Amino acid sequence: MSGNSVTMSTYKDTDVKNSYNYDTDDDEHIEYDVCRIKRDWDTGEEGSLIGRGILDEMENEAQHIPFFTKLFTLSQVVGILSVVLVGVWCGYFRGGFAWFNDPTLQFNWHPFLMTLGLVFFYANGAMIYRGFRSEKKKKLKILHMLIQLSAFIFSIVGLVAVFDFHNKSHPPIPNMYSLHSWVGLCTVILFACQWLVGLLTFLFPGLRPSVRAAYLPIHQFFGLFIFVGAVASCLLGLTEKAIFSIKPKYSALPTEGILVNVIGLALILFGGLVVYLVSHTKFRRQTTEDEVLLTDTVLE
Repeated sequence: MSGNSVTMSTYKDTDVKNSYNYDTDDDEHIEYDVCRIKRDWDTGEEGSLIGRGILDEMENEAQHIPFFTKLFTLSQVVGILSVVLVGVWCGYFRGGFAWFNDPTLQFNWHPFLMTLGLVFFYANGAMIYRGFRSEKKKKLKILHMLIQLSAFIFSIVGLVAVFDFHNKSHPPIPNMYSLHSWVGLCTVILFACQWLVGLLTFLFPGLRPSVRAAYLPIHQFFGLFIFVGAVASCLLGLTEKAIFSIKPKYSALPTEGILVNVIGLALILFGGLVVYLVSHTKFRRQTTEDEVLLTDTVLE
């Protein structure tokens, strides 16, 4: 009896040590062990209900992957086209790029960097969980954070460019008077708050999975809300710049005016594709059994 107890104790110690060989936080190790024990106790058979549910989810996902891949590829083409067209507009029709030595050309960084950062980079950061569905979620979290940080930095440089242009013009141009500026600045401020709260919630060690699960729907909603605000701000900015700057009159439909309209349509199409890909449940990434067991929901 004593020998058996020692053997069982040694086995349990070894099993507990092995269960900690996961690329997760310490709190999540504990959650995993508790969830796994409860799962095995409740099912009483090989293969849990969670496992069978995941198999069904994988089968459903496999049916939609080809369609998702086509739409995702189309979104990338349209997104890159939007950035390139804005670059052509600013580089060719608006005279190119500069910084402090020429405020007029410095302004051109504003539409280019806002489109690149707050629209294209931001959208790809949001779609990364579905575009790279087979990667570990922890790696995707870090990559998501870095891409969104890059988008935010581009946005800040774009804001500096437009404020410098307004302040250094002769005479100076008033700041923050148009609907475009209000929508744009509110979007950037929300983006900053979203990034910071997301960093503390999903990457800060020690936070309970139940807190992360409760905040996730809010994070997802504001993520799409900010993206829609960014696209709307770009469209308002394009219209404003076209009316003020295109010569001859924008109403005469010159070549530059047609290009601006095409850019607007490309942004609308890109925005629609991104919202559809991110919000549609059938394109949701595969949830592994380990990820399910690392939450509190099994214990409730």
